[in-house]
Amino acid sequence: MRSHYWTCSKFADWIRGTTKLKCGTSEEWHDWEVRAKAAYPVRWWIAEEGLDYAQQFVYYIPDKLNDVRYYINNRWVSNTHALTAHARDIPRGQWRDVGNRFLPCLFNELVDFVEVEQAWHHVLWDEKARKKYAVPWWRSGWLRWRTWRCPEAGIEHLKWAMTLTNKDFIEEGETPELTHQAKAAKEILELYTWWTVTYRNRPDPYEASGWSAACEAQREANGGRLSFSSPKDPVLKKASDKAHKLLQKIEKAYEKEDEEMMIRLIKVRESLWT
Repeated sequence: MRSHYWTCSKFADWIRGTTKLKCGTSEEWHDWEVRAKAAYPVRWWIAEEGLDYAQQFVYYIPDKLNDVRYYINNRWVSNTHALTAHARDIPRGQWRDVGNRFLPCLFNELVDFVEVEQAWHHVLWDEKARKKYAVPWWRSGWLRWRTWRCPEAGIEHLKWAMTLTNKDFIEEGETPELTHQAKAAKEILELYTWWTVTYRNRPDPYEASGWSAACEAQREANGGRLSFSSPKDPVLKKASDKAHKLLQKIEKAYEKEDEEMMIRLIKVRESLWT
């Protein structure tokens, strides 16, 4: 992937006779292409095909070197061939059943998408933004081996995308509507916020239900031994039964919420690209 394309330059717009879109849905891009090609067919070919062939010739060797760089980065740095969980969610060396890997692996990848991919996309074409978010020199150069992470830039990019409308592609008098990209950005930000804020701050079910306190009370009543089979104090037995029922209720609610969020993430997966 090059950092710039001749077909997207102002020079290409001048040759083509029409200004290229900065962003848009697939339908909007299709409509623009049809209109631009119909207006100046020959100039269209020169700007879109001719310049592309010329750039491929000029950049043949740099492109091949870039392919090697991207392979190394994808294989050993970004690990784009795998879904991985952060050590905070699945400590290295600890066993997790397959079903328990889905939630952290999927949402950790979502975090990387927002904080790495969307963050870089937000500053890629904006020198002021790179200064604002203090993008390090090693991330802007040709040898970009490391992964620059910036939650603030990623969130800012999603907030910008949430404002996109089809106002440039509707007839006069029609009401602008949010684009598919804007709706997807809103969903992505909500899922990201749920995982990084809501999920992280959910009360511990053992503490919230009172189960931990009930267990401690049973230990004290049984000389340090935890036993619910023959409790000496019926009051403690009643309290532990109540806490256990509440614990099961909270855990089921968490499981339901986790499942709903994973389903929402799966549904928005086609918008997770840069």
